[in-house]
Amino acid sequence: MKIAILSRNPKLYSTRRLVEAATQRGHEARVIDVLRCYMNIASHRPTIHYKGEELGPYDAVIPRIGASVTFYGTAVLRQFEMVNTFSLNESVAITRARDKLRSLQLLARKGIGLPVTGFAHAPDDVHDLIKMLGGAPLVIKLLEGTQGIGVVLTETDQAAESVIEAFMGLKANILAQEYIREAGGADIRCLVIGDKVVAAMKRQAKPGEFRSNLHRGGTATLVRITPEERSTAVRAAAILGLNVAGVDILRSNHGPVVMEVNSSPGLEGIERATGKDIAGLMIQFIERNAGVRSGRTRGQG
Repeated sequence: MKIAILSRNPKLYSTRRLVEAATQRGHEARVIDVLRCYMNIASHRPTIHYKGEELGPYDAVIPRIGASVTFYGTAVLRQFEMVNTFSLNESVAITRARDKLRSLQLLARKGIGLPVTGFAHAPDDVHDLIKMLGGAPLVIKLLEGTQGIGVVLTETDQAAESVIEAFMGLKANILAQEYIREAGGADIRCLVIGDKVVAAMKRQAKPGEFRSNLHRGGTATLVRITPEERSTAVRAAAILGLNVAGVDILRSNHGPVVMEVNSSPGLEGIERATGKDIAGLMIQFIERNAGVRSGRTRGQG
């Protein structure tokens, strides 16, 4: 098969591993910088051009689209879908997952456990918003933030009110969530491919930090997950329509709660923590499904 990998940096670990896994299984893989693609949007013959050439037909495309280029990246991915290229994650599913508010609303509608979450627009409503969430400590998150950037833990109601008002003053969209203290600064990243959790790791925040992101100095170790956690991760990915997802779960006193669903999960941390060939499993999924589900969006909303 000919496989296109939409990635801005061919040197990234995840991109290199996908190329390596595809090549080892006898496929032709090409890394394509999504921002260098340009398109002819025509109903009779839609085309994709790249660095002065028209891209020939591909059997499958693997989107590794960064959050900062979601709008243009998903537009390019839609063009691949228009010419019936199988996409490992479809454009609609990616845009659902990237919109943190929309994704939480979709998960809540289907009964997935979530931290108590609030969203407001007007500063006049902040006091009641905090009361609605049960008061501090609260985690305040920028909707556009990634890798733990734009996430603040507030220990008092006054601090929460000040942070929320500051973000609102900057015209930033934010979520306010209960702080799951019993999680102890740890979360579980479940790597879902298709209808299975193929690997799971526990990410522990460094001392004095509550964000467990590996980019922020967190550590990753192998973890055994419960059947309920496994089911929650698989259902969350399916609700958003993602074939491949990194589902971040917190262990709370009232069961597993989903913190976020990542449509482009990094492979380095989980491959090293678990010793599993995640890239190879992604290529195997493409082998089984390319041509079968092309252009059919999973999930709802």
